[in-house]
Amino acid sequence: MIITLQPGIPAQQREQVQGFVSQLGFSTTAVSTQSGEYLVAIGSREVDLRQVHQCPGVKDVHRVTDVYKLVSRTWKVKPTQVDLGDGVCIGEGSHTVIAGPCSIEGEEQVAKTVDFLVAQGVKAMRGGTFKPRSSPYSFRGLGIEGLKMFASIAHAQKVKVVTEVLDASQIDAMLPHVDVFQVGARNSQNFSLLDELGKTRKPVLLKRGLSGTLEELLQSAEYIFSKGNDRIILCERGIRTYEKAYRNTLDLNAVPYLKEKSHLPVVVDPSHGVGIRRYVPNMAMAGLMAGADGCLLEVHESPEQALSDGAQTLSFAEAEALFRQLERLHEAREQLRLA
Repeated sequence: MIITLQPGIPAQQREQVQGFVSQLGFSTTAVSTQSGEYLVAIGSREVDLRQVHQCPGVKDVHRVTDVYKLVSRTWKVKPTQVDLGDGVCIGEGSHTVIAGPCSIEGEEQVAKTVDFLVAQGVKAMRGGTFKPRSSPYSFRGLGIEGLKMFASIAHAQKVKVVTEVLDASQIDAMLPHVDVFQVGARNSQNFSLLDELGKTRKPVLLKRGLSGTLEELLQSAEYIFSKGNDRIILCERGIRTYEKAYRNTLDLNAVPYLKEKSHLPVVVDPSHGVGIRRYVPNMAMAGLMAGADGCLLEVHESPEQALSDGAQTLSFAEAEALFRQLERLHEAREQLRLA
């Protein structure tokens, strides 16, 4: 069960609640996040929740049977909104676009991309400065100095920085420059990294693993939440299947499923999901209509010259056309939802 504690509960009172719950046959874990204090109680006994609710310092109690507790929608019906500041919010009813190149390549590229995004009204930019590559001989990013340059240019125009972290040892150096830590598919079950990201207060965009199930994705999100960070965004980015006609299989079934099972926002990454540039716009629009709260798009001024993932990257002209389509489609979706 999830026990929501009263704000500012004294330590002694919290310990008394934990002691009472332990006597009922449950082990407890205390979790303190940006938005509240909780006890996650694990046990197999059936108890009358009213017994726990009557304890001084307890605000609410919910029985949660899912293996993932804190990210479950069972106890938190109202969807979570992840506010990045400056009017950028990802959650129910939104469709936030995060766009930019696969890799940050240089100052001129970043400046041109930021200018382009600002002109289109896009307020969040993705771009990798630490790149996990299948081949050790491929371009692996500009590292921390590239991130500092990226953040300096983006933040000057109030554009949020979304970038991938590969290892827990990188977090402290990246922290001042990042608005959203991205956890890529290869690190979706890197539990030591997830633990450390849970100790930060920066939002985390968590991608589904290459062959990961949805329950595994939600369990990974639970790692982050259980360490104190509830600002988590789930990302469907395609999974590896037997189909070889495109890069991955973008599992759009995942969007309504995740939104039913979890209160966390869900975004899609059609660029990695299909891996073929001409199919990306249709898959982005399909993701929106499936109920996604946003999408990640790879965008480059000259995709053919991109140092990584050029085959799935939209040009500025293609991206501009898609942004307008998504805007109109989002308006239509909201009208249908509210009708």
